[in-house]
Amino acid sequence: MNYSTTANTSAAIDLRSDTVTRPSKGMLEAMTSARVGDDVWGDDPTVNTMQEAVANAAGKEAALFFPSGTQSNLAALMAHCGRGDEYIVGQDAHTYKYEGGGAAVLGSIQPQPIENAEDGSLPLAKVRKAVKPINPHFARTRLLALENTIGGRVLPNDYIAAAKAFTLETGLAFHLDGARVWNAKGKTIRDVCQPFDSVSLCFSKGMGTPVGSVLVGSADLIEVAKRWRKVLGGGLRQSGYLAAACHYALNHNVQRLAEDHENAARLAKGLTELFGEAVRYTGTNMIFVDSTESFSAADLAKHLWTQNIAIAPAPMIRIVTHLDISRAQVDQVIEAAAKYPARVS
Repeated sequence: MNYSTTANTSAAIDLRSDTVTRPSKGMLEAMTSARVGDDVWGDDPTVNTMQEAVANAAGKEAALFFPSGTQSNLAALMAHCGRGDEYIVGQDAHTYKYEGGGAAVLGSIQPQPIENAEDGSLPLAKVRKAVKPINPHFARTRLLALENTIGGRVLPNDYIAAAKAFTLETGLAFHLDGARVWNAKGKTIRDVCQPFDSVSLCFSKGMGTPVGSVLVGSADLIEVAKRWRKVLGGGLRQSGYLAAACHYALNHNVQRLAEDHENAARLAKGLTELFGEAVRYTGTNMIFVDSTESFSAADLAKHLWTQNIAIAPAPMIRIVTHLDISRAQVDQVIEAAAKYPARVS
């Protein structure tokens, strides 16, 4: 079934992802009034100001604007690793599973995947066993890459501290795919980024921009990543129009993420009352609904699409709240779900 044609997504309550948001009026005004130059030459003032602001917020020396998180992550991996090197990563991590194999295809970097624990972490005992000895037979293990949040879950603080200590002990670099790290509750973005040598921060997931990610790290690392950005086709010209959206989001859309979490919690509560243990709430802005022996999550997805509620269908469906979803719309979704006949008792 082609779900993309089942509902009018421009008018639907669109819960497929937090990437579906449209720029707000204030963001559009910031974009259209931006002062621009040529960023390949390094003289776009809006890009430079935004990069400095993000680096300062993250507590890092430098930052670099990218068109996408996929490109930002790949440039980071290529800056940390050379041809024939290896990075350790989770089986469920975006950089490994959902970015087209770019590290291997374009970076000549071997991924060494580790099965994620239930909380999204990588068990350090398993990571230790995966580190290769210095020997011509093996790829050189250079980097440990984590993701936070992962599947909507926030990595435990004590785990990140232990992983940082492990990388210092073993001499590995430490990268974070922080596409949704803005949703990591209870810590500032500076605190979240502090343990990592590099962090990719996405502004089009939850933060409301049309495109854009920013890589932060040391000045030396960012200089290397800048070269790889050019090689990967990410050298943009008057990109200040896009960078202005990111700067606006940094100033206006971080604190309001709490509303998305509140809406997700409210929606999860309502769906749990209807479908019981099939519903899993992650604690941030994501809800998952699993199929059971007596309940089809995919059929629920079809039902909601007929009610002009767009969600991503699969054997397990994902529902994501964002800045274009109101509390009233959350209640509409619960009402529509209550009309689905095959509830879980």
